[in-house]
Amino acid sequence: MKNFILGLLVGAIILIAVVWYYSGQHTHVEIKEDLRNAAAHTAQAVEEKLGASNLTTAEIKDELARTGKIVRSKAEDAGAAIADAAKDARVTTTIKARLLKDGDLSTLKISVSTTDGLVTLSGTASSPENIRKAIQLALETDGVHKVVSTIQVKTP
Repeated sequence: MKNFILGLLVGAIILIAVVWYYSGQHTHVEIKEDLRNAAAHTAQAVEEKLGASNLTTAEIKDELARTGKIVRSKAEDAGAAIADAAKDARVTTTIKARLLKDGDLSTLKISVSTTDGLVTLSGTASSPENIRKAIQLALETDGVHKVVSTIQVKTP
């Protein structure tokens, strides 16, 4: 199971790197940070789920001393949570790459976050039309169930 989860993590990181590389905007600082955050979020979810599944005697003693109880989840639950985190990271990365490819949207300051298929767009745009395009682009992305936009129109 650990090999599967590790493979899933490596796959998510590779996917993020490929999308970033082929986006053609290698110097865009905000995209790099979003990709790093997505990879870190996925890695953190894997570490949390892997760490929570161990049942060694030393860990049980330590946890009982610290918290007074032992709580563990089935490996399938951990795998599902990790898969969801990887899926959310993929959706966020895909939307950011699509925003970069669109000439009107690539220069805008739009942040993207995804949680369980719910995408939140925030930032500024130069017109309501660009907000519409960003929302439509996000809605057309696989894995997106709903889009919430707090993008504001900011005139130059």
